[in-house]
Amino acid sequence: MSKKLLLILLVFSMLFVFGACGKTEEPVKTPAGEPTESPAAEEGKLAEIKAKGKIVLGTSADYPPYEFHKLIDGKDEIVGFDIEIAKIIAEELGVDLEIVDMKFEGLIAALVTNDVDMVIAGMEATEERAESVDFSIPYYQANQRMVVRAENKDEYKEPEDLVGKPVGAQKGTTQERFVVEMYPESQFVGLSKITDLVLELQNNKIDAVVLAEPVAKSYVEQNTDLYLAEIDLGKEDPASIAFNKGNEDLVEAINPILEKIINDGTIDRLMSEATLLADEE
Repeated sequence: MSKKLLLILLVFSMLFVFGACGKTEEPVKTPAGEPTESPAAEEGKLAEIKAKGKIVLGTSADYPPYEFHKLIDGKDEIVGFDIEIAKIIAEELGVDLEIVDMKFEGLIAALVTNDVDMVIAGMEATEERAESVDFSIPYYQANQRMVVRAENKDEYKEPEDLVGKPVGAQKGTTQERFVVEMYPESQFVGLSKITDLVLELQNNKIDAVVLAEPVAKSYVEQNTDLYLAEIDLGKEDPASIAFNKGNEDLVEAINPILEKIINDGTIDRLMSEATLLADEE
């Protein structure tokens, strides 16, 4: 082979190699001719939920009318104000709703470990909780009330009437913080379930239970031996939906849903209906 021919072959080989190295893949085209988004752009909590076809709700179903168990057509179901909100969210996202019932103080941990996708449980967006999870806009705010035994109703007219007395509240809630801060000289009794607190009250183990007003009214209306004390405790912090950190896409998708049902009056209707359902025998 002549040197001239060898030189020509070498030049063509180099051109082929450099051309291959500089080649870029064409973006995938949609039928309309537009490039599709990369898979990374489609990632996120919302995409994950839609892909699996369901959103998992964490709640603590002992808090009527927010969330509670009720026999409906002979079947034990979890119902209530928060549950109806969750159903609307699932419908708007186009997915099914799965409900996981657990103790209130375990809800944040369940979010952080991704065992649930959101928590709706009358939960307040406190600074301490916000260190671990993110929150939606507030969707409801209730007054705080105190439930006492009906036989003792005349003993409790002012907040100071409970100083030094055993006062109960659900563990991990705003009501717990309220009792601890407002009644530092009282004996705080914290339990995981409100039903257990009410039982302690009825059995003379504690003298009062602090609850959100709709919850307090529900228990008083179902138990003639209980009474809603005429003590002004002010409003609790507003309730929000909790999400794990890093799920901003899900928060951004759900906030407009909450805004809509707040502005069109659906929230008030749901609370009214849930309260009536909780009062049914």
